[in-house]
Amino acid sequence: MMAQEQLVELNVTGMHCNNCALSVHKLLEKKGLQNIFVDFASEEVKFAAPDVSVLPGVIKDIEGLGFKVVEDIHNHHEPFYNKVENKFLFALVFTVPLLLHMVLPWHFLHNPIVQLVLCLPVFVLGCLHFGKSAINSLRGGVPNMDVLIFVGSSSAFIYSLIGTVQHLGDNYLFYETCATIITLVLLGNVFEKRSVSQTTSAVKDLIKFQQVNAIRVINGETEVISAKEVRPGDTLLVNTGDKVPVDGEVLSGEALIDESMLTGESIPVEKAKYDKVIGGTIVQHGNIRMMATKVGSNTVLSQIIELMKKAQSAKPPVQKLGDRVAAVFVPAVIGIALLTFIVAFYAFDVSFQKALMNAIAVLVISCPCAMGLATPTAVMVGLGRAAKNGILIKGGDTIEAVASTQYVVFDKTGTLTTGKFNIKEIKAEIEDIETVRGIILAIEERSNHPIAQSLVAGLRPLPSKKVILKSATEEKGLGMRAEDVDGNKYFLGTALKSDKAIQGTDFNLFLYQNHNLLAQISIEDDIKPDAAELITTLKKMGIVPVLLSGDRQRKCEQVAKAIGIEKVYGEKLPEQKLAIIDLCKKKGKTIMIGDGINDAPALTQADVGVSMNDASQVAIQSARVVLLNTDLHSVVKFLQVSRHTLITIKQNLFWAFAYNVVAIPVAAIGLLNPMVGAFAMAFSDVVVIGNSLRLKRKKIF
Repeated sequence: MMAQEQLVELNVTGMHCNNCALSVHKLLEKKGLQNIFVDFASEEVKFAAPDVSVLPGVIKDIEGLGFKVVEDIHNHHEPFYNKVENKFLFALVFTVPLLLHMVLPWHFLHNPIVQLVLCLPVFVLGCLHFGKSAINSLRGGVPNMDVLIFVGSSSAFIYSLIGTVQHLGDNYLFYETCATIITLVLLGNVFEKRSVSQTTSAVKDLIKFQQVNAIRVINGETEVISAKEVRPGDTLLVNTGDKVPVDGEVLSGEALIDESMLTGESIPVEKAKYDKVIGGTIVQHGNIRMMATKVGSNTVLSQIIELMKKAQSAKPPVQKLGDRVAAVFVPAVIGIALLTFIVAFYAFDVSFQKALMNAIAVLVISCPCAMGLATPTAVMVGLGRAAKNGILIKGGDTIEAVASTQYVVFDKTGTLTTGKFNIKEIKAEIEDIETVRGIILAIEERSNHPIAQSLVAGLRPLPSKKVILKSATEEKGLGMRAEDVDGNKYFLGTALKSDKAIQGTDFNLFLYQNHNLLAQISIEDDIKPDAAELITTLKKMGIVPVLLSGDRQRKCEQVAKAIGIEKVYGEKLPEQKLAIIDLCKKKGKTIMIGDGINDAPALTQADVGVSMNDASQVAIQSARVVLLNTDLHSVVKFLQVSRHTLITIKQNLFWAFAYNVVAIPVAAIGLLNPMVGAFAMAFSDVVVIGNSLRLKRKKIF
């Protein structure tokens, strides 16, 4: 049996742009590693490795590309001279006088030696910054954009140097071209790094919620510690204005807690004794004493952060086209630049200087980075916007699957209905109603199903006789089987097939003792107030809503009629639900929305499974999307975020392709100065990132 792959996280410094990230990504791909995620802005590199023995080799190869793997990114300070912002400012100081010689009447600036002295520091900086990356990428067999910049700037410098040494005159001096190319591309790197860091702000915001202190209570004394030091079982004090440090349960006190960072819901939630609280939420009013139950990486917030980071590395199919083009882009551009020079110089008798400048313009205007950034920046912003609305999407590939949805299949209980049941009537077949209540209570206390929990809550205040059970097991989609200490066997659930007489009644649940009917229970479940509005919105979007439930057909039809669903499947067992999901999938992309516990198989079977449950462990793991806020408007928000993210990706890819398709021929026929080309290239990335950032504030719901 194959060993399970381990997720490896490395902190890598020295990555200044997406180009650097692509070099690392391609290196790891060549080594056969999976689930690769490289973010140059946060200096994170993640991948799945078969075992830790490959790690030293991977670190050596990454450092061979010119980057540095460090233990702790927070305590590592990048040298002043290594920051891309400082490199840009250094280059700018020397480049400005070189450019001013064109407009200022200072004759000493026209001197070739003065121009060489001004250009040389910028060229050396360019060789160190772009040249090192270019040579390492060629050595690794994955040439990157720095190859184009290095070849272009070096060609202009060497040609100018030959002109200076041989005193060939001003027509041979292009020092300002060399310096300007390097300076403008560095400026593009500065904007790119700052812009991309904004696209990952959602994860950074969530991480800030973890960086809090806790007040621990030991023997009546209090001490302030970091949330990282809290251990399960610790008693903590949380006061008004404090953040709840870890997941836990309230031991005493009452509070209003703002859970908007998880659910997107601004209305605070009341918490009292025995209620669960989630780390990172804020106590708006009140004071509570709580017991820590989950700490560190086991907290809901930590799992959400981890899932969001993994989600960023899941590529949508639409990105594969961009990746394929980017892989052959650099060699193709170098070929086009050489062809431009040869055709211009030999076929059209263009001067050597002009032919060289045309070739350099081709090199510096082409931009594979825009294609590399088109998808990940949009996905990161889309995932971030969804997270801030309480929607946890586990991967960019999910976004594309959702955009063409044709069917949305709903579970009934807890999804379209509140999941909070009221007991309408208990019809006992024996006179001792208190014994009946005691049996129901004893059985349902062993179940986590929403109906069971509601029955327990409704019966606890009423008088009942205690029944002691020896065993109790749940049969999915049917009910509970139990045995008491006296050997009596019970079944509480849907009607047995042998009882034809009661199958058409309005009662929902039936209690049997030793195969004899003991009681019939009628329960009511209220429809969520915004369910009808959601169904209307889905129909307007061209999506067919379907109701699929294990509940009675008559009940399902009543709910469906009330909210406007035509396709209804009731009384379905878990395996029958899978068959219906398959049927829908054959006709079109299908989303299944359930509560994440008893619907786990159906959620997995659908193209995209959406859990409407709270932030429970099962919900987070079983579905590809978790709606932390159970408000049904979250469904529409999720669909709209996904659709607009895909639109943004397509816009970005169109710009990246169109820019290169238009710009390269324009440069090749000599209609573009290399300096203008460098400016256009530097800002083509910023256009892509800017369009992605627009998704943050775009009105989509």
